[in-house]
Amino acid sequence: MERAVDRAYALIRAAILDGRYGPGARLGESELADVTQTSRTPVREALRQLEVEGLVEVLPHRGARVYAFTSDDLDEIYDLRMTLEALAAGRAASRITPAQVERMAQLCDEMEQAASAADLDAVAAANLAFHTVVRDASASTRLASMLGAVTQLPLMMRTFHRYAPEDLARSAGHHRELVAALHAGDDVWADAVMRSHVRAAKAVLLASLRADVAESAEARTVLDDEIGVHA
Repeated sequence: MERAVDRAYALIRAAILDGRYGPGARLGESELADVTQTSRTPVREALRQLEVEGLVEVLPHRGARVYAFTSDDLDEIYDLRMTLEALAAGRAASRITPAQVERMAQLCDEMEQAASAADLDAVAAANLAFHTVVRDASASTRLASMLGAVTQLPLMMRTFHRYAPEDLARSAGHHRELVAALHAGDDVWADAVMRSHVRAAKAVLLASLRADVAESAEARTVLDDEIGVHA
């Protein structure tokens, strides 16, 4: 039987990752207890677990909120992800099975078809499955655990929704090349492709966030000017 805290944790985490609770959103215990159909005690424990994972920030006397990542946070997290995913790809090169390679090729097809249909949620789902195959093929429980802490961020930030067509095409090319490297059993090649892949994703996300900040600053300037005109 599912424990109340496990239910609360799963539902709150899913709501954060799919964007229902965005960065900085307040997470009230009473509201979450209603949403998860549990009491406040399991909600409180679930929030503690999510705080450990870095998705939630619990502030003294102010309650919990979804963690709002800064550019420095993202830069650090993506560098960690790049190192860990490259290590996983290198390990997978000598351990991956033909069935796993075939599954990755199928997921490449799915991602490209979804991108053509502008179904970015489907792209994200297939991409997660693709990287999960690499993680599983690395055959390292410790590595998989560490990767779990840094691969949640792209889901939370809805990274693929920030991709231009050329970014999607480049990502697809990296996926195809990684399949080729793993099929060849070349650990150096696989490591290099994965590093390029994650570095490119980091560049897209940081550029998108800088654009968001600039747009917000411009909007505030326009509003201030309008207030000055009508004052």
